[in-house]
Amino acid sequence: MGLRAVTSRIYRGEISADIVGRPKIWYTISGLLLALSIAGLLVQGLNFGVEFKGGSVFTFKATSASIEQVRGAVTDGGAHQAIVQKAGEDWRVTTESMSSPHVTEVKSSITQELGIPAEKVSTQVVGASWGGEIQKKAWQALAVFMVLIILYLSVAFEWRMAVAAVVALVHDLVITAGVYAWSGFEVTPATLLGFLTILGYSLYDAVVVFDMIKEVTKPLGPTSKTTYSEAANQALSSTLVRSLNTSLVAILPVGAILFIGTTLFGAGTLKDLSLALFVGMIVGTYSSICVATPLLVQFKEREPKYRQIRENIARRERNAQKQVKTSKVTAGAGASGKPPAGGGETGDDGDEAGDDSSEDVRSSVTVRKVVQTGPRQQPKRGTRHQRRGGK
Repeated sequence: MGLRAVTSRIYRGEISADIVGRPKIWYTISGLLLALSIAGLLVQGLNFGVEFKGGSVFTFKATSASIEQVRGAVTDGGAHQAIVQKAGEDWRVTTESMSSPHVTEVKSSITQELGIPAEKVSTQVVGASWGGEIQKKAWQALAVFMVLIILYLSVAFEWRMAVAAVVALVHDLVITAGVYAWSGFEVTPATLLGFLTILGYSLYDAVVVFDMIKEVTKPLGPTSKTTYSEAANQALSSTLVRSLNTSLVAILPVGAILFIGTTLFGAGTLKDLSLALFVGMIVGTYSSICVATPLLVQFKEREPKYRQIRENIARRERNAQKQVKTSKVTAGAGASGKPPAGGGETGDDGDEAGDDSSEDVRSSVTVRKVVQTGPRQQPKRGTRHQRRGGK
């Protein structure tokens, strides 16, 4: 079968992977990713931007200067922690919090060593209190978002789906934060915006899958031939291609901003937003398919209704296997000519007794073939008159 035919069958939902039936694989992958992410948060930590921890920002344009020259000009002015970034043709230098006279000294050092007019150097001082207020508002927004998600899913679906979706969202947040920790990207207000965006995206993907599962599993009853796990896997397979296509279409422009915009065009603060979106969309698609859905199935399989369905299906399978074994034993007994055990009393007793006695007689008689030796003695034939009774 060619690749085109296989792809076409996948798009039509004729080929499905047993995603729901292999939760240990997905949980192991997620556990490793979470462990690496938590290790990054503990070892490296998040690189909070000046908007959160406070500091001074100097922005200016110096096309012929190198990064070492820019850092030297800032440190010669008295700054100790200088983080130099280039966004296009502009340089952005972030330092620790400084007083106004100290900021003026650093600005003068930049203008003298790099030959830039003083009015071309833009300065901004951010206090730590303002950054703390942003963090507080961000945590409040995240808490409100989670509460609304739980309420919506509990009303539209059920609490089990709400729990599975929230677990997947926390999974996405931790892994994305771990990527920021290991990569060293700054966490800015744009990053928080990206975090909230990926939460909504991951939730959308999970809701699409849950809605299909709810529709497919609704007709299940005591006489059903399909378990909840099998029905959920069927629903997931029917939405799998749709989810992958949606994610691919959304990831391509974000990846272009992240990899092309930041390297060729110096996208600046857009890289903080694009990294969160790029990682979050990939992890969100994975979690909605391989984390939220298997977790939901494990919750639902514990319900008495679906546990009874599974037991009924298993009982019918055992009965079918017994019938197959019985038919094989009966067929084997008929082929060997021996009646099955316990079957000799069905029918006429006399006929069966006669058959048994005749078989015993035949088995006790020894048949021997006698071969005549010597000349054969044939009676002499008479005349025709004698054969007709004459003398």
